[in-house]
Amino acid sequence: MRGNSKIVQELESLYRGAGWNVVKVIWAREWDPLLARDVDGVLVDKMNSTNDGQFQKFSTETGAYIRENFFGPDPRLRKLVQHLSDDDLRHLRRGGHDYRKVYSAFRLAVEQKGAPTVILAHTVKGWTLGSLFEGRNATHQIKKIGDTEMKAFRDKLQLPISDKQLDQDIVPYYHPGAKSDEIEYLMGRRLALGGMLPKRVVRNRPLPTPGDAVWADSMTGSGGRAVSTTAAFGAILRNLLRDPEVGRRVVPIIPDEARTFGMDALFREVKIYAPFGQRYEPVDASMVLSYQEARDGQLLEEGITEAGAMGSFTAAGTAYATHAEAMIPFYIYYSMFGYQRVGDLVWAFGDARGRGFMLGGTAGRTTLNGEGLQHQDGHSPLLFSAVPNCQVYDAAYAFEVAVIIREGMRRMFERGEDVFYYLTLYNENYAMPPMPEGAEDGILRGLYLFQRAPEERPHRLQLFASGTAMQAAVEAQAMLAEHDVAADIWGVTSYLALRNDALAVERWNRLHPEGPHHTSYLQEQLEQLPGPVIAVSDYQKTVAEQVARFVPQRFVPLGTDGYGRSDTRAALRSHFEIDAPSIVIAALDALADEERVPRHVVTAALEEYGVRTEGAEPRLL
Repeated sequence: MRGNSKIVQELESLYRGAGWNVVKVIWAREWDPLLARDVDGVLVDKMNSTNDGQFQKFSTETGAYIRENFFGPDPRLRKLVQHLSDDDLRHLRRGGHDYRKVYSAFRLAVEQKGAPTVILAHTVKGWTLGSLFEGRNATHQIKKIGDTEMKAFRDKLQLPISDKQLDQDIVPYYHPGAKSDEIEYLMGRRLALGGMLPKRVVRNRPLPTPGDAVWADSMTGSGGRAVSTTAAFGAILRNLLRDPEVGRRVVPIIPDEARTFGMDALFREVKIYAPFGQRYEPVDASMVLSYQEARDGQLLEEGITEAGAMGSFTAAGTAYATHAEAMIPFYIYYSMFGYQRVGDLVWAFGDARGRGFMLGGTAGRTTLNGEGLQHQDGHSPLLFSAVPNCQVYDAAYAFEVAVIIREGMRRMFERGEDVFYYLTLYNENYAMPPMPEGAEDGILRGLYLFQRAPEERPHRLQLFASGTAMQAAVEAQAMLAEHDVAADIWGVTSYLALRNDALAVERWNRLHPEGPHHTSYLQEQLEQLPGPVIAVSDYQKTVAEQVARFVPQRFVPLGTDGYGRSDTRAALRSHFEIDAPSIVIAALDALADEERVPRHVVTAALEEYGVRTEGAEPRLL
């Protein structure tokens, strides 16, 4: 309801404006004789001019109050109801409580052709539940219906239950009899719908995971050419669309301009879906990669509506169950505009056991530089980590993207697991290396050794890096060598996967106190290595801190806590203290805390790199 206006008119204008057929069920049949006698239209005018808040008040008052305040101000209205008692006025119902009117509305909706129909039914909250409930704002505060209200409820619905039965500790259910028309109708409908309880029917039809040809280019690196992980994903998506086995089942979904994500190559190849085809000549018709729509187009370009795109994503991601046809949706969008805008729909997708890939493009708080607070995402992996069956990955390189998507397809569409994936994609270009030997298992489990320190040094530590922060870690590795520190670089593709594994192991050990004792994957990788561990990402520190208590060495997270800011990438990374000098300072400081290097080494490094030492921390600026 709208206290000072009318929700029905508001909704009607929205639906009619969108081309829907609207059926309104506002007044019950008791009003029909009054409306038939309303030759001057005064009753209709009074109905239309009375707001929702006042109608709620009328639903809780006596017939005398209604006569005085609704009909009373106009003598023509008073005359219209002079033959009705106060009790009659009290029982002038809203249309949503008149089953004949509701039936007629559904009949009209079924018969309507050429447009969808919405039924707007006016009802009273708590109807039939008695004076403590009906139309009252206290509905949520009252937990138990009293004896008086229960008897009034029985009387209003004309249920054949005696006062003696109501006086029992357990109020009886009313059953009209197994052979009654009502029960036979209900049982017939349940039989037609597949049983007494709703159930999920999954006819598993596994899809084969495409072979090496789809992934090969991503695995071998870019040959020194600078590309982004977004471009690497685009190449994988094109290969998947061309695959003879699964290509027609791939559903690319973009709630924005596809060129933002380098997807314009798909315009000509698979075209944009448009139910009526393309009826105009686009302004870019002279371009090779012009905007092309078609009735059989495969790319869903929704316009700037994340909610609409989530609707398409949900339809495709649950098609394996609802239609027994597995589809493979890839929903690509600005990462900042994902969970933050449509979190309820993402949660519902997971709860519905949807399967597919959500790809947060232009990811990172410092990577999408220049667009400030609105676009710079520093927390989406943390938000997605709240969804129980979402696999969250932050990839740095093309081979990581390929390995993650390939495994996701195996799990969801070949093995039939009820999971879905969130994967960050960046628009920063840098050379993509080939996949290190034996790294695939670690990529999927969340951690792999990307690059050992090239030379031994008096001191050794571990650098964790993910996404675009990997470039700063590689630079910091060389800088630390100048300070006699050998730093091994680990690619962390998923802090959430590491955390979930560690929690599962912790639970196992707690429930099996006499053994055998299990060890987490994270501990297996690190327990024999010297620390500390410095973890850097383009996200707030809490993302890395998900694993802090499971790391055997001292753990120091570096991240981008704070709002986005408009500046160059270098300036932003210096500001948030995640650039190579900041990594070096954090490493030296941690070594100094362990008394492995003197404190003056840290002071000298601060001066050497010109690191700001005074003022508020970045998240407060």
